[in-house]
Amino acid sequence: MLRKAALNTGIFFLYLVSLLPFWFLYGVADVIFLFLYYIIRYRRDVVSTNLKNSFPERSEAERKQIERRYYRYMADLMMETIKMITVSEKSLRKRMKPTNPELVNHYFKQGRSIIAAAGHYCNWEMAALAFGLLTTEKRIIVYKPQTNEVFNDMFNRVRARFGAILVAMRQTLRTMIAFKNELTFSVLVSDQTPNYHEINYFTNFLNQPTAVFLGIEKLAKMMDAVVLFYRIDRVKRGYYTYTLVPLIEQPKQTTDHEITEAHVHYLEKMIQENPQYWLWSHRRWKYKPEDF
Repeated sequence: MLRKAALNTGIFFLYLVSLLPFWFLYGVADVIFLFLYYIIRYRRDVVSTNLKNSFPERSEAERKQIERRYYRYMADLMMETIKMITVSEKSLRKRMKPTNPELVNHYFKQGRSIIAAAGHYCNWEMAALAFGLLTTEKRIIVYKPQTNEVFNDMFNRVRARFGAILVAMRQTLRTMIAFKNELTFSVLVSDQTPNYHEINYFTNFLNQPTAVFLGIEKLAKMMDAVVLFYRIDRVKRGYYTYTLVPLIEQPKQTTDHEITEAHVHYLEKMIQENPQYWLWSHRRWKYKPEDF
């Protein structure tokens, strides 16, 4: 009970912080960057190893530059994510703009549901919130539950503020079957690490064998849904665009793993273009093919 009370107090504090203006939060982010990078050196070894293995062709100086830029952006991301708790619809529309929202109705008019892959790239939390404003049809965000139920519930309430439906990964199939007679637009994060017992496919991603989920591919084929990539680009501090990139329009005509390879390697291309915006502090490569 004491622990839960402390967590609820922490959430209330985050709520209060979220009421502060963006300009103030970015001032805080500048301090957080110095603290994370120079003082506590948060997961510096993980980030350094991930960058070295992912970009062996780049010099150590180049990788150090990416590392520093990553931590600076991570500090911004932390403050922006807190701001999402109370951000207004008007502010959200200004800061996360779609470049081709008409594509949604293009496929819906054909009677096609949509599945989009996304990555932990740029501000995925702001993009998840903006996703709720994209259409009036069923908007589904599939998520991997956090171990902390209090914070898990808080993030889900935030993500659902503008109408998105949050579905835990283990409930995905049941939910899709329930909505089989309705048009749906679903987003799944493609770069999470599967649990050990769920791994049955590795691909080459950023120069390393990488375990990936096959859920997007399985759902797309089951539903005959168009597969897109939910691309996020940073315009400047606090401002983004998102673009719906068609990957596969006829999923039932694809070969095994073709859809998976398409969305994984689209994300890889984005990371190679602007690597500082991906989640390098995640232990993405803790499983190897030889472990199985």
